[in-house]
Amino acid sequence: MRTLARTGHDALGIDILASQFTQAVGSIVDRGFVERCMAGIEAVIHTATLHKPHVATHSRQDFVDTNITGTLNMLEEASLAGVESFVFTSTTSAFGAALVPADGAPAIWITEDVTAIPKNIYGITKIAAEDLCHLFQRRKGLPCVVLRTSRFFPEMDDSMVLRAAYLNDNAKANEFLFRRVDLEDAVSAHLNAVERAPAIGFGRYIISATTPFWPEDLAGLHEDAAAVVRQRVPACEAEYQRRGWRLFPSIDRVYVNRKARGDLGWRPKYDFGHIVGQLKAGEEPGSDLARTVGAKGYHAEVFTEGPYPVE
Repeated sequence: MRTLARTGHDALGIDILASQFTQAVGSIVDRGFVERCMAGIEAVIHTATLHKPHVATHSRQDFVDTNITGTLNMLEEASLAGVESFVFTSTTSAFGAALVPADGAPAIWITEDVTAIPKNIYGITKIAAEDLCHLFQRRKGLPCVVLRTSRFFPEMDDSMVLRAAYLNDNAKANEFLFRRVDLEDAVSAHLNAVERAPAIGFGRYIISATTPFWPEDLAGLHEDAAAVVRQRVPACEAEYQRRGWRLFPSIDRVYVNRKARGDLGWRPKYDFGHIVGQLKAGEEPGSDLARTVGAKGYHAEVFTEGPYPVE
């Protein structure tokens, strides 16, 4: 919404909470509300969802209601309103168990061709919503693009072990190697998808920072990731030493954004090399947009054991 306002688009923000970027307060579970909001709309960016952090605090029915029924309401009304582009924000978490290599196996090269194996109600409902998008493209001709975004939230990691071992900025910088995207790049991917959806028809795309790795690195990443990183991005070593930071000893998967860059014309800026360059220049890592938006949180309450409870 911030970016659309700067670029002169007439955008309608809907949310369950009031804010300076919300013009209509309500839930996508309420089809009447969705119908009223869809009037005159040319493109939809559908980001509303219950997330992984809600798995331990919300029922499975809540997930079905918001992520599946809510998405169905959005698609039904978008189709009836003659919407020209429908972009659905999904998640790389949908890959689920497919992200975990067998014991002793190399890291996994994650492209759109990898078959998802959802491991919780979040992943299951996001995959179902993706399939609804595909159905409406096939049956109703509604151009739909699904973006499986990797991590872009600034909150602390949900792993107590990782929080104890790494500073927050250190851990997140490491993630740009294989499973994180800057918020500004995530936004540009969505805007590109809006423009390209009519020509694409339907497509699923991984939205993550461009990795410096290649398939031949996968065995080394699982055995000694730090050695591979020093080879691919040698500039990181001195800066990490200066800060007392550490690379992850092992990496289990690598998200590959090649298809999104090709089909969407997407040009993500914030990869690991760029983050290292910012650190060397004494800058805060990441985009101004990410810092401006900051942490929104997922719950009204605060949890002592972490940013959110883990099932």
